[in-house]
Amino acid sequence: MRYKALAMALLMAITLPSYTEGLPDLGDSSEAVLSPRQERALGQQIMREIRADRSYVEDPELTAYLQRLGTRLVQAGQPSSQEFEFFLVDDPSLNAFALPGGFVGVHTGLILAAQNESELAGVLGHEIGHVTQRHIARMIAGQQSSMLTSLAALAIAVLAARSNTQVSQAAIAGAQASAIQNQLDFTREHEQEADRVGLQTVSNAGFDPHGMATFFERLQRSTRVMESNAPSYLRTHPLTVERIADIENRLDKLPKRQVPDSLDFLMVKAKIRAMTGSAREALKYFEPSASENPNIRTARIYGNAVALRRTGDLTHAEKEVGELKAHGSQHPMIESLAADIKRDQGQYAAALDIYRNGLKLFPRDRALLYGQIEMLLALKNPTEALKTVNNQAFSGPDEEKMYELQSKIYAALGKRLLQHQAQAEVYYRRGNLPAAVDQLQLAAKAGDGDFYQTSSVEARLKQIRSEMGPQKHPANKGGN
Repeated sequence: MRYKALAMALLMAITLPSYTEGLPDLGDSSEAVLSPRQERALGQQIMREIRADRSYVEDPELTAYLQRLGTRLVQAGQPSSQEFEFFLVDDPSLNAFALPGGFVGVHTGLILAAQNESELAGVLGHEIGHVTQRHIARMIAGQQSSMLTSLAALAIAVLAARSNTQVSQAAIAGAQASAIQNQLDFTREHEQEADRVGLQTVSNAGFDPHGMATFFERLQRSTRVMESNAPSYLRTHPLTVERIADIENRLDKLPKRQVPDSLDFLMVKAKIRAMTGSAREALKYFEPSASENPNIRTARIYGNAVALRRTGDLTHAEKEVGELKAHGSQHPMIESLAADIKRDQGQYAAALDIYRNGLKLFPRDRALLYGQIEMLLALKNPTEALKTVNNQAFSGPDEEKMYELQSKIYAALGKRLLQHQAQAEVYYRRGNLPAAVDQLQLAAKAGDGDFYQTSSVEARLKQIRSEMGPQKHPANKGGN
């Protein structure tokens, strides 16, 4: 996934000079090279590649938590008109990264490694700092010539990886080596600035700013024996003596807080742990401990139930959920799991009732909403499912899922034009533009739409074809 997304980013970067023709050279040099609008468009192109990869996590519960935490930090930081989207990558390595245009990715391994929520907030605050300070645009502005030359070589090497791994790895190493030294000082400047912004953001948001330092220090201690074993986060965000000293100096001016972890954080971490590695290992991890506060106990039992469901032991999984409810535990992830177990048991009506009741308690929860719509389809009630979907706003990270559900509903209703039109939007958001074109062509030929629907399909078809450019046979971006 990293190479594929990187290839798209680099190829886009190589064409940046064509974007900048006619722009006035005024103010910040980064504005003259890459405007905020262009930076957002670049990020969206990269995200299409990332969403098409199997390691992109589509879990609405995990994504919603990350978005809530990130939004809290953004609102506490420096004023910015930048939109932000936070997403999760299924990868055990300790890494997080910022993309152009406000997209911030976090590896599941980093969440598992965070010992408390303030540590995770510290990493996100740092990445938000990279975005708000427009470090990518500034790097391009500062090193256009040397960087674009090395990016061209690196992009070619990355694309070659699909056909000849050994040759491409050698080419990647060579291209990287020629660029690293030229960018090193610039990178240190960016890292220190992101630390400064991130520390203040975390403190303003009510977290312990020392969490950033403790997390970085733990990473650093774990890699003192061999530099080559450094976690990926340290390789992409190098720590220097000066940077550590700067962080410590700034922490002296910020209050140290005892901030309890939110139940959301504990539940999300438990779910990731339950879904990582073997189910047997997860069950052992969630064995009861001697001292547990109520939230930790709730998350442990929940994680155990998720692991039991993985093994197919639905009876015991349901028993664990029942224990949570008996103790008065209320959380949308508990309601969703209870409904999912009923669905696994084939009790669709019971599952629908749980989803509906859960939405009364947590009306904005997307996992419960998706589950309700899917159960309405399973119970042959597409009309109510369509009404539910059409009452929702199609925006942000859940656009693709909403269009996918809409396509299934129209298929059940026998509305072929609308079915293919919605499915085209699914493929478009996955970066598979050729498949989106195919679906729109099927929609245009369906013959069951009115004049306005057909005109809408033709307009969208023209728009996507223009994005594909002059290539006669564009690469299919829906695979991996």
